[in-house]
Amino acid sequence: MSGKLGELLEGLKPAMVMVIVQIAFGGINVFYKLAKNDGMSVKIMVAYRMMVAAASMIPLALVFDWKGRPKLTRRIALLSFFLGIFGGSLSHNLYAESLALTSATFIAAMTNLIPAMTFFMAVVLRMERLAIRTNAGKAKVLGTILSIGGAMILTFYKGAEMNIWSTHINLLHHHHHGMTVPQQSSSRNQALGGFLGIASAVSMAVWMILQAKLSMVYPSYSGTALMSICASIQSVAYALCTERDWSAWTLGWNIRLITVVYTGAVGSGLMVALMTWVARRKGALFIASFYPLLLVVVAIAGSLMLDETLHVGSVLGALFIILGLYCVLWGKSKEMEKTTELDALIKSSKESELRDTAAVEAQFDDPRQLP
Repeated sequence: MSGKLGELLEGLKPAMVMVIVQIAFGGINVFYKLAKNDGMSVKIMVAYRMMVAAASMIPLALVFDWKGRPKLTRRIALLSFFLGIFGGSLSHNLYAESLALTSATFIAAMTNLIPAMTFFMAVVLRMERLAIRTNAGKAKVLGTILSIGGAMILTFYKGAEMNIWSTHINLLHHHHHGMTVPQQSSSRNQALGGFLGIASAVSMAVWMILQAKLSMVYPSYSGTALMSICASIQSVAYALCTERDWSAWTLGWNIRLITVVYTGAVGSGLMVALMTWVARRKGALFIASFYPLLLVVVAIAGSLMLDETLHVGSVLGALFIILGLYCVLWGKSKEMEKTTELDALIKSSKESELRDTAAVEAQFDDPRQLP
């Protein structure tokens, strides 16, 4: 009984890790909102985030990957450079700029395009099989559609208010910078923000594909450290070219410092390392399928800490998201079972051939066994 329970928990580890990752990413959205409300530049925020991520991951890579780390080749360095672009400097700057032009809810909804885009790219690159005629393939396609649909319902359909709980806590009131924020963005800014949000989702999808490739040949901590170093150099260079006011780089003992440390050490450091570990075991689509949970986390965090009320649309959307995730994970697990069975069959066939070959060779070596 204990053995079966251990196997069950071992099999659930990747899923539990990804749930923790999405909860941590939900915290990033809250801190982003607080720091932006305090007047911090999003470009400088991203630059500091990448620097903190590099500073926190380098010691971990030196300690845990000291003996098992392979040689740094040109291919690994090139992969790390592009990972720094698509998973760090480019994606986070696009995300933050879209957040500035639109709203946190809108950009959070855009992240739910990542599963569909990752699934499409993985199929094109033959890293995932569509297999639409199989039950597993249908489940993955249906689950992706349900997850994205649930995210859209949660974002764009409110419905009646649900006064389940109310903490009457609004952290934004405690960190207001005194700036006047327009109630509505112009249509031009809204369109540009939407484009930047979609571009950020595409960038993250590319990052997931490349991350799955790097995780196969390089340890998690070392790969994350290399990516963070590249991303920090790129994002700092971009911020220096666009932000000429040196006073904007000043950090005090306030929400800006907390945001930088949390988003860098936790969001771009530890959580990325955990995602790399999951990618090595389950693949890029498995990681992407958990991104719709981010909206659920943001909705709950906003209700508890920002005095935002839950609506019927939030609950309905969450149900669709959970159902979609179940379909994707079920399809993925069925494919993994078939792959394991096929590998075992091939291994058994090879072992049988080796035994037959050894028996024939033994007959020729021993003349007494010849007819």
